[in-house]
Amino acid sequence: MPSTSPTRTDDAGRPRLAAHVRLTFDPARQRHVLLAPETVTVLNGTGAAVLGLCDGTRTVAEIVACLRDRYDTVAADEVRAFLGRLVAKRCVEVGDG
Repeated sequence: MPSTSPTRTDDAGRPRLAAHVRLTFDPARQRHVLLAPETVTVLNGTGAAVLGLCDGTRTVAEIVACLRDRYDTVAADEVRAFLGRLVAKRCVEVGDG
């Protein structure tokens, strides 16, 4: 069973969106949003890119590596912190690596 602990976003964890959460593009805002019951979180491009890679098969380290292929600078600790905040909000679940 996936963990919901914010500290479980280490490099071996395998994050995925929680079952009640959807990542989608909102044409009215022209931005990606994270939809959860009674909550809409507007994402910047980097946040959408991170969450787009959270499929439960990639580890956090693999997600960071994919992002480094796309962007010049990617701070692994910022990716882990971002995912940790979403785990705390129960939008992301992290399985064992």
